Amino acid sequence: MSWLFPSSKSNRPLQQLTSLQQQKQRQIESLKACHSSIIEIQKDVEYRLPFTVKNLTININILLPPQFPQDKPHISVFPPIHHHLVDKQGMNVIFPPVNNFTMHSDLGKIVQTLLEEFWKNPPTLAPSSGSFPYLFSNPAGPQVYPHPGFPYLPSYPAQESNRSLPETVPPAHNTAKTAAPAYGLITDLPLPVPTSDVGINGFTYKMPDLPETFPELLELSVSQLSDMSEQEDVLLEQFVNLPQLKQVICDKEELVRNIEEVAKRNLQMEPILEVKRQAILDKYEQLMQLKSSFEKKSQRQHELSESCSLSALQARLKVAAHEAEEESDKIADEFLEGKIEIDEFLVNFMEKRTCCHSRRAKEEKLQQAISLHSQYHAPL
Repeated sequence: MSWLFPSSKSNRPLQQLTSLQQQKQRQIESLKACHSSIIEIQKDVEYRLPFTVKNLTININILLPPQFPQDKPHISVFPPIHHHLVDKQGMNVIFPPVNNFTMHSDLGKIVQTLLEEFWKNPPTLAPSSGSFPYLFSNPAGPQVYPHPGFPYLPSYPAQESNRSLPETVPPAHNTAKTAAPAYGLITDLPLPVPTSDVGINGFTYKMPDLPETFPELLELSVSQLSDMSEQEDVLLEQFVNLPQLKQVICDKEELVRNIEEVAKRNLQMEPILEVKRQAILDKYEQLMQLKSSFEKKSQRQHELSESCSLSALQARLKVAAHEAEEESDKIADEFLEGKIEIDEFLVNFMEKRTCCHSRRAKEEKLQQAISLHSQYHAPL
């Protein structure tokens, strides 16, 4: 029976991932590790990252080609925006680290750097048709790639460019409500004739059942019935005395009393509602203040991080080394002019020269670290 129920402990070796597939998985893991809100649209092919800046929600769409990471990814945004890192159409990202992507780049850090640029220079919304990219129609958009891990599965078909929504089927009948017909004297009764079982706010009222015959009229002759039909006052009195109409009038009065009670309760709860409304407004104002404070601190944090970057530290060390060298040269000139003694010259000159060489050595080491970092990671 092993041919019918194969054992899970098979001796067949598992399919080994190629070096390219392993590098691709590391890039995807880096992307997921850097961004917890990443959404997997198609495994190993398409990912989406939503983020909000200045009350504008933008989706970053990341498409991985079959030969990724040998081939660079395609990154786009939706809805279309105006930004210096996006093309004229407002969708395709033209970020230099993406254009210069190599196998040694880090996709997660590149997307993080792109987000920081959007935070530093918030984009503005561009006019668009409102349809999501690559859905139903976008012949110029990137094609959908087949799944790389399972060659025996059919590839994902691209969306048809001429696909359209189904036409609206015209209704077979007119759904508009007809006006309530006039019933002569019935229009003068205390309650109008309902045209629907369901009223406002879903309230349902069931009309009393009307009998097939009226016992009060069985005892009358044909001439009396004719006279009654000609005398509207008598006919109206006959209708008003019907038990069904009396039941409707009682139900109406009870409904009016219930409405009045509900209205009174609503008026009693109005102060409580006003207090809660004011509390919500206070909370909203507090939220706006906290948001403003958070944005200022975020901007300050970004400025501090920029000032402490490797390139900024290298520039400061270079300037400081140059200053120390100029001071040592000034001390040497003063010694040659006989303005200072040799002992003072040796102490001051050696101190400045030592500081200058120390700063230059640190600057060179930092330059080596920057070169090594740019070789294995995205550019700074």
